[in-house]
Amino acid sequence: MTVPPGRRERKKAATRQKIADTALRLFLERGYDAVGIRDVAAEADVAVTTLFSHFASKEALVFEQDDDFEQRLTQAATGRAPHEPLIPALRREIQALVRHCTADSAAPIWRLIDESPALREYEESMRLRHAESLATAIAADPGLSQTTTACRAIARFVIDAYSLAREAADPQAAVDEIFRMIEAAWAVTCPTGRA
Repeated sequence: MTVPPGRRERKKAATRQKIADTALRLFLERGYDAVGIRDVAAEADVAVTTLFSHFASKEALVFEQDDDFEQRLTQAATGRAPHEPLIPALRREIQALVRHCTADSAAPIWRLIDESPALREYEESMRLRHAESLATAIAADPGLSQTTTACRAIARFVIDAYSLAREAADPQAAVDEIFRMIEAAWAVTCPTGRA
């Protein structure tokens, strides 16, 4: 049974969301480089220190769902049923994430990211971090006796599948195509184990 968040946690979450929504609106209206941290804090009616207690950097304001993305992927690996194969579980999660990020409402955000070298660099470092977290989750599964290298390679392929599919003309078809390759690579490293 999960305990609902208390008043303080709800208030913190609401403040965080308000800051993120305000930042994104300002970035889309004025351009990422034209908006400073103080502008976001003033518009959200919070202190700069409050903003930084929720977000480590200006770039993190754009990727406010970063932690959720990482948790969803690691949960897909660690929270699957005892005999459920790993790769189909990861495919389902990537498909859901791709559907979310390719919605029409996400297009202006991706244009903002594509136009900013700082945001592209932040996204790349975020992807590497997600891949390491996913690799750690895969390696921790006692039913998957894989080398660290195999776990890291598959995790990077999965993270890259998300990025490549997001940019494809038919994102869902791209996920399917990429995951056929991932399944084949995983099968080579896991010929008798649970794939």
